[in-house]
Amino acid sequence: MSRGKEIRSREFAGRYGHGDLVEEKDKYLFARETPHYRFNVIGTGTMGLEHIRVTMLEGRATIHGVYDPASLSIENAKKTFANWSADELTIYDSIEAACSDPSVDGIIICTPNFTHVDVVRKVAAAGKHILLEKPVATTIEDAYEIAGIADKYAAIFQVGLQYRYKAIFTEAIHEALERKTLGDIKTISMVEQRIPFLDKVGQWNKYSQFSGGTLVEKCCHYFDLINHFAQSKPVQVYASGSAAVNFIEFEHEHGKSDILDNAMVVIVYENGIRANFQLSMFSPMIYEEVVLCGDEGHLKAWENQDFLPGSALKSQIEIHAGESRPSRITSPSYPVIIEESGHSGATFFEHAKFVDNIGTGVADGPTPMDAFWSVVVGVAAEESVARGEIIEISKLLDEKNLSHLL
Repeated sequence: MSRGKEIRSREFAGRYGHGDLVEEKDKYLFARETPHYRFNVIGTGTMGLEHIRVTMLEGRATIHGVYDPASLSIENAKKTFANWSADELTIYDSIEAACSDPSVDGIIICTPNFTHVDVVRKVAAAGKHILLEKPVATTIEDAYEIAGIADKYAAIFQVGLQYRYKAIFTEAIHEALERKTLGDIKTISMVEQRIPFLDKVGQWNKYSQFSGGTLVEKCCHYFDLINHFAQSKPVQVYASGSAAVNFIEFEHEHGKSDILDNAMVVIVYENGIRANFQLSMFSPMIYEEVVLCGDEGHLKAWENQDFLPGSALKSQIEIHAGESRPSRITSPSYPVIIEESGHSGATFFEHAKFVDNIGTGVADGPTPMDAFWSVVVGVAAEESVARGEIIEISKLLDEKNLSHLL
């Protein structure tokens, strides 16, 4: 029986009470697969809980233990884990203890952005498989150090750029880069309109010194996708942005918030492709869109969460190919239980890829260098907003002694 049928059967059984009608020894459709791997989660805030949930739903691995210095985060992790398992969750008193446990195969890092490089140094010393949440770091230098660690790493080192696994973007990548439905891509446009940043422990995401700034923290996903569609390195970035609505009166122990809540970013690539990204973080809904224009076609993909009742369409892809091939409109999606597990199901398939990669021993998916370049674009965009001028990527990397990358 395939993993997909197992998940759907368990969901049906749990929803309607069928799972309690037979003993464990008699379960087949309702049975859980015996996990092959054990993971520890470091950092059990919002994303850490999502990774616990998705690991347990995917089923080929289980969560063995967690580490987080915040007691409330630990209690939340226990509650989340208890929804999936009657086993006892191991609570570690340090990152080193969580990494050195010989019964654990992999470590999922979900700590605040500014801590990533220090945590990676500690985790990598243990040699276990690593899944590191985005952005990999808040600075270009730290992102490059992490990419260097990953390049020499014997185990799987995967980065959490899970938007590549969202249904609309998976299909857009397939059409544009694999099927070449659009011919040669010439322009790329992406949009995110969403609600403000949520509360975090210590409110670290309201300060650029801890988050890297909005265009690094939130937008690295989109810059990774744009870089991927362009299949080229960025050469120029120009951005304009401000704090227009959100957190203007917000103050915490670190003072007033200094993050952007809107921006427009233009990127020019070595191969001549031009891209733009538009962000608004004071929308009453969540809307994402990509528009790709090639010399043989046009693709528009969008996803919407409007918080309204009813069964309105939540995603769509339009492909207009003129006379060269068929045009069509589709609505890509995953099963509800997977989409509701986090990030429209993208985190689930990110985990499925992580487990696949551990099984094969071959890393497949966005690489730590892909994550590095997404940080480069984000940092360049933040600096462009601050300076009010075009940022030349060659000069930016030269300032960091990284000009050899171009």
